Amino acid sequence: MKKRVIIIDALNAYLRSYIVNPSLSINGDPIGGLKGFMGSLQVLCRQMKPDKIVIAWDGPGGSQRRKAINKGYKEGRNPIRPNRSVRLLSEEEELRNKVWQQTRLIEYLNHVPVSQIMLEGIEADDIIAHACNILKGWEKVIISSDKDFIQCCNEETVLYRPIQKKVMNKKTIVEQYGIHPTNFALARAIAGDKSDNLPGVPRAGLKTIARRFPFLKENKHMFDRVFKHCKTVDSNVRIYKDVLDNKKLVESNYKLMQLYAPSLSPQSKRKISEAVNDMLPEFNKTGILSMMSKDGFGIYDFTDLFSTFRKIVVDSK
Repeated sequence: MKKRVIIIDALNAYLRSYIVNPSLSINGDPIGGLKGFMGSLQVLCRQMKPDKIVIAWDGPGGSQRRKAINKGYKEGRNPIRPNRSVRLLSEEEELRNKVWQQTRLIEYLNHVPVSQIMLEGIEADDIIAHACNILKGWEKVIISSDKDFIQCCNEETVLYRPIQKKVMNKKTIVEQYGIHPTNFALARAIAGDKSDNLPGVPRAGLKTIARRFPFLKENKHMFDRVFKHCKTVDSNVRIYKDVLDNKKLVESNYKLMQLYAPSLSPQSKRKISEAVNDMLPEFNKTGILSMMSKDGFGIYDFTDLFSTFRKIVVDSK
C-alpha cells in the first residue's frame, strides 16, 4: 500500500478555527484558533492515518510574483473577525490576539514531527503544489477549502474540503463540474475569482463554461483550443465573443491561478524538498504539554494526535 501524506493549507485551517471556535483560556483569553487547529489536526489524523504531515503557510508579503503581474491581487478583502455576537476584545486587541495565536501555533508545530514550511514572498498554494509534485508514489490528501487545489487532483492526489466535509478526486470533479482538473485553472481564469479580486469574462460562470466548452472534461490541457473554438464555432452565443474580447484578461488570470508548474526559484524548490523529504521527525511531548498548560488549555484530550506523532517518529527510524 502507498504511504499517505496530508498536506495542510495552514492559514486556511487556522483562520477557520479562529473564526468559529469560541474556546477561552482558563484566564479568559481567546485561544480558539490555536486550540481549534490542534483539535482539527487530531480529527484529520484519526480519520486519515497519515504517515507524513506537511503544513504550508503563506509567507510574509504574500506572493510577490502574483502581485507583480496584478497589483490588485487579493486587495479589498474584508478583515477576518470571529463569528460571535459577543465581543470580548476591541478590534485592536482582536488583531493582536489573532497574530499571537498564529505565532504560538507555529511554535507548537515546531515541537512535533511535521514538515512546517513558510517562505518569504511565496504563497502556500505554490508550496503545496510543489510538494505534491515531488512526493511521487505517495497518496496525497490536500486539506483546504480553497477551490484552487482542485487543479492538483490526479491519480495520487485528492482534495479534502473541511467545511463541506467532502473528498474530491479526479472522477468526482469531472462529474460535479464537467471540467477535468487539468483544465480547472483555465475554467477559473475565464470565470474569475472575486475572493482574490480577479474579474473574469462577463457572465461566464463555471456551469456556462462547462456547457459551452464540453471538451474541458478531457484529460488534456486545452488552453489554446478554447480560443480556437471561440473563433471557429458556428454560433452566436455571446460567451465565445466575450472570451476572445477578454483574451488578455484570461491569460493574466491563468498565470496567477495555475499551479501545474508553480513559479518558484531553484532555492525555494530546494528548501521545500529538504523540508518535505529530509526533515528528521521529532516529538517533544513534554514541551507541548508545558506550552498547553501555560496557555491555559484547561481540559483537553489529544491522545490520538500524540499517538500519530509517535508513530511517525518510530516509522522514520
